[in-house]
Amino acid sequence: MHALGPGLVTGASDDDPSGIGTYSQVGAQFGFGMLWTMLFSYPLMVSIQLICARIGRVTGHGVAGNLRRYYPAWLLYPIVLLLLIANTINIGADLGAMSAALHLLVGGPVGWYTAAFGVTSALLQVFVPYHYYVRVLKCLTLALFAYVATVLVIHIPWLTVAKETLLPALSFKSEYVTAVVAILGTTISPYLFFWQASQEVEDQEAAPTEHPLKQAPSEAPKQLARIKLDTWIGMGLSNFVAFFIILTTAVTLFAHGVTNIDSASKAAEALRPIAGNFAFFLFAAGIIGTGLLAIPVLAGSAAYGVGEALKWITGLEKTLAQAHGFYAVIVLATLAGVGMNYSGINPIKALFWTAVINGVIAVPILVVIMLMAVRPKIMGAFVVSRRLLMVGWLTTVVMGLSVIGMLITWPK
Repeated sequence: MHALGPGLVTGASDDDPSGIGTYSQVGAQFGFGMLWTMLFSYPLMVSIQLICARIGRVTGHGVAGNLRRYYPAWLLYPIVLLLLIANTINIGADLGAMSAALHLLVGGPVGWYTAAFGVTSALLQVFVPYHYYVRVLKCLTLALFAYVATVLVIHIPWLTVAKETLLPALSFKSEYVTAVVAILGTTISPYLFFWQASQEVEDQEAAPTEHPLKQAPSEAPKQLARIKLDTWIGMGLSNFVAFFIILTTAVTLFAHGVTNIDSASKAAEALRPIAGNFAFFLFAAGIIGTGLLAIPVLAGSAAYGVGEALKWITGLEKTLAQAHGFYAVIVLATLAGVGMNYSGINPIKALFWTAVINGVIAVPILVVIMLMAVRPKIMGAFVVSRRLLMVGWLTTVVMGLSVIGMLITWPK
């Protein structure tokens, strides 16, 4: 656990309540037919997060910081704005799902829970130093295993699961292609790119004996090996848990004809009469735990993007006085997410489409990241290897083709 860090937290935060809602919906709608996406997306996800982590550790700057230094403003500002909008909607959806889950477990006022979760998360990020807070985030990754434990209390036809995972019946229908884009947009999401790169910078700055690798090449073997281990494990945890969320809802909800689930909390509620109270409790409690992990990542990645783009001092290790603009973005994005739950806008309905939007905007961001990774001016002697470059471009192409396929098959 000491060796793991940005990769573990990044991967675990990918299974946030809105992601759980997306996985629950595709499991309820398509049964075992989407399990293959978790195997397929794993190496793609790892390759991109490895590249982002290397950019942060090598240069000493996050993705937005490097965008500002080496690319035009007309490219930088729209990307950061889209990141901020998508993350704020995600925060609103996550807070709504967490509050609904707590209401399912103990009753009480959903509106007060939403405000309490949002305000608590913002205050912790602002006033608790990063080196303490990251320990809390690591511990919260354990909440993900609630979705693995759920499978222990329901019957699983494992031979059928293996067959449909390894030999899926693919479809080019609009709803199927859109669901694939939503899954890719959830697993390979822009906020993860920005967060892991910036957390590598944060970790490096918090350690007096460590430096950006361009300045200290002798540190490279140890750091690059750590990044590789951290990222493979973190992304593996993310997809492992997502696989079990799809599996749980497929074997319960889909099998009983419940095919329309538009939130994580509704998935938990629908499980109770089918899989029993214990499965319901695990699923609902997991939503709260994963939300507590994901809200700081969503708000923090938005703040890193905005702060680096505007040349502000950034970092969760900084005090409020040192980085007031950075923390202002965290607070405002979190409070805007809280406000969405009171405004008449239904963030829960928006979450699936937020995943689709993330899948669309990820494509141009991926192109820029791949171009960064091979520029000696940015990466020095640490441009990415040919193998990693090939998988990274494959990921970019797959994301692009899935978006094109969605547009082509969209109902006229």
